[in-house]
Amino acid sequence: MLTVSDLSYRIAGREILSSTGFSLPAGHHAGIVGRNGTGKSTLLNIISGKLHADSGTVEYPKLWRMGMLAQEAPGGPESLLETVLAADKERAALLAEAETAEDPDRIGEIHARLIDIDAHSAEARAAEILAGLGFNAEAQARPCSDFSGGWRMRVALAAVLFSRPELLLLDEPTNHLDLEATLWLEGYLKNYPHTILLVSHDRDLLNNVVDKIIHLHDCKFTVYTGGYDTFEDTRRERLALQASMAQKQEAQRKHMMVFVDRFRYKASKARQAQSRLKAIEKMKPIAVAAEERGVEFDFPEPQELPPPLMTLDHVSVGYEPGKPILRKLDLRLDPDDRIALLGSNGNGKSTFVKLLAQRLQPMEGEIRRSNKIRVGYFAQHQAEELDLDATALILMDRAAPNITPEKRRGHLGRFGFGPDKINTRVGSLSGGEKARLLLALMSWSAPNILLMDEPTNHLDVDSRQALVQAINDFGGAVVLISHDPHLIELCADRLWLVKDGTVRGFDGDLDDYRQLLLDDARAAARGESAGKKSDRPSRKEERRQAAHQRAVKRAQLEEQAERSSRAVEKLTQALKLVEAKLADPKLYERAPAEAADWQKKHAEVSQKLAEAEESWLEAQGTLEGKVAAEE
Repeated sequence: MLTVSDLSYRIAGREILSSTGFSLPAGHHAGIVGRNGTGKSTLLNIISGKLHADSGTVEYPKLWRMGMLAQEAPGGPESLLETVLAADKERAALLAEAETAEDPDRIGEIHARLIDIDAHSAEARAAEILAGLGFNAEAQARPCSDFSGGWRMRVALAAVLFSRPELLLLDEPTNHLDLEATLWLEGYLKNYPHTILLVSHDRDLLNNVVDKIIHLHDCKFTVYTGGYDTFEDTRRERLALQASMAQKQEAQRKHMMVFVDRFRYKASKARQAQSRLKAIEKMKPIAVAAEERGVEFDFPEPQELPPPLMTLDHVSVGYEPGKPILRKLDLRLDPDDRIALLGSNGNGKSTFVKLLAQRLQPMEGEIRRSNKIRVGYFAQHQAEELDLDATALILMDRAAPNITPEKRRGHLGRFGFGPDKINTRVGSLSGGEKARLLLALMSWSAPNILLMDEPTNHLDVDSRQALVQAINDFGGAVVLISHDPHLIELCADRLWLVKDGTVRGFDGDLDDYRQLLLDDARAAARGESAGKKSDRPSRKEERRQAAHQRAVKRAQLEEQAERSSRAVEKLTQALKLVEAKLADPKLYERAPAEAADWQKKHAEVSQKLAEAEESWLEAQGTLEGKVAAEE
């Protein structure tokens, strides 16, 4: 069990946590929620030991291993697969020791422990996690230094997941993921066998992964059972009950005071009046938790324009001449469109949005735009490019020098920047406040189209809900890239799939898209190409593809047979060592309990050896059948 007791923490004299705590039983998954800046990440850093609390304790079993996502992404010459495998330090240390150990007892212990931690399947597990986070087999063999920071953060996430700690601490794990990887991570965490403490603003992730919500408000923790929706309902009911009880208490107090005021100076009733007065003084007021003031967004209404706002005719776009990323785009945008882009990172979603925003020009084809069209563009990397020494008001002055100061201040106010925030240094703003500032800067001109590339990365749950409301109230068109299924489901009425070098309409909803991803994953596991619509290849190309698939399948079977063979050899060696230990009669005399442990280990190793032999026989039989069929 994880137990946080009487925890207090201050930053620059400001109280973040105040004599508060909670407990989380082993194996439970808890989500930590609260407004930006309340101290959620601070709590994880205290639990991990990166910060030291002013007072209080954090306790969990000594045998528990704790894992937390690294703040710095790996970037060395090691391959992605090697980087992830190295995260399991116990396995790496045991394998290294096994190469040099000479003591038979120690060798037996090493191999027994390797069996316990399922070391023989480590490469397959690491590859599966990397694949789920968007890395194919070719990418897994490339060095970390080949990838950008966002992709390397995925590798860091894969590493901590692979290490399978008994206490897993995750702080906004979906920030660097696309929708596809987010959906995979949701399924992985849902079935994670150990304890998870998760900071996230992703409502769907919280609803589907956690069984407890820890709400951080007013420097205190309150624990709720269930997912995020259950937490919201329970908290709302609790606030309503407290308000009702407080009203009843106030009505009772007023009723008693009427009696006191009327009879306190009348001799026959004075004693009763004094008694009621004492009762009023002893009456403890019921504390009513103030409902947190929500943030509201308000996009300016655009000028009404006739459809279409934009048409693309046979357009291709890319970054290098002669190497288009997207081809043959024939699309149309109308004023009332609400479109979400689907597709894995790297398929061209951001490239397509940059094309619509005129940050990229078409390599071929034509884009026709309405003469008076205005476009607002939110890019996920823009927060890193803000002038940290400026203020929100200064940045607004630079972006909109031709409007009056009153209008600039009023527009910032639409996004939660009141008098206390407009003159705050950007470097002192939270991630969510920077995101709101970017939304203000991109929308001041009342654009007809809002192009949003991951706008929710640093927004808390309430701010995301405010963004949903603002988008739905907006009178123009919206094109959205997001890893937040909740945002897509509530805002988008059309889905476009960016895949195979083009953009086309997707006929279905997010549930259908989830099923498509599952089908593609199964097809990839079979070495097939599923759901791919393309022109029928020539017979020569079909024969070439069939031969390639046979070669890939045969290589996979050979690798599986070889892996099974190595497992059999290791387990056979381990079994011999265990049997040698049990053959020593002195063991039973001097340490009966130890002998019982070795007998138990003998049964476990024997069972695993039998399973490994069966797996090898099956793989070898399949391989031989494959070879015979080809010959």
